[in-house]
Amino acid sequence: MNDLQQYGIIPIDYKTIASKLSTYKSPRDKISKLEKSGYLIRLKKGSYIVSPDITSQAISKELIANHLYGPSYVSLENALSFYGLIPERVYSIRSITTKRSKNFNTPLGEFEYISVPENYFPLGIIQKIIKNSHTYLIASPEKALCDLIITKSGIRLQSIKAVREFLFQDLRIDFDFVKKWDMTIIDECIKYGYKKTELKFLSKFIHDEYNI
Repeated sequence: MNDLQQYGIIPIDYKTIASKLSTYKSPRDKISKLEKSGYLIRLKKGSYIVSPDITSQAISKELIANHLYGPSYVSLENALSFYGLIPERVYSIRSITTKRSKNFNTPLGEFEYISVPENYFPLGIIQKIIKNSHTYLIASPEKALCDLIITKSGIRLQSIKAVREFLFQDLRIDFDFVKKWDMTIIDECIKYGYKKTELKFLSKFIHDEYNI
């Protein structure tokens, strides 16, 4: 098990594991046994993560999300919840990607990926360092809100009133820290993203409401 412990909480592929088990007569059978025993958790075909029972480290679903399908970064309700902007806890992990949209159902939960334009993708991405043990990519608060607006079907924000109702009634968003926001990120999202009208009304609402 020491061979597995060295990988910590970073997802690893089949070839990497097989190379470490090359002394076994059948590395494939050994990997299958490790999975059945719960020492390896299969994320998708050819991709695994070592059980926390072996590593003694908590699994990071955000880190897994970055590795499972990429390029991608964690966003939408997950990022808004992370920053304390919405009250709900979010159990599935939703990310943004430049590839086609895709879902993965794993023993650790559901991972959803939503496609956006390539020019829009790199805006407002933050590398989050967690307890000096690992890092993952996540949307800034501004980008996460823009991501939610442009990717969620049925959102039609055609007035300041509609923006207000969406933010405070639907999302129940907490804007205590909005004065620290970088509005240039929203401006860039307007330039490269979908639903330009909705994003323009969002920008105007924040400028008018918070004088930034």
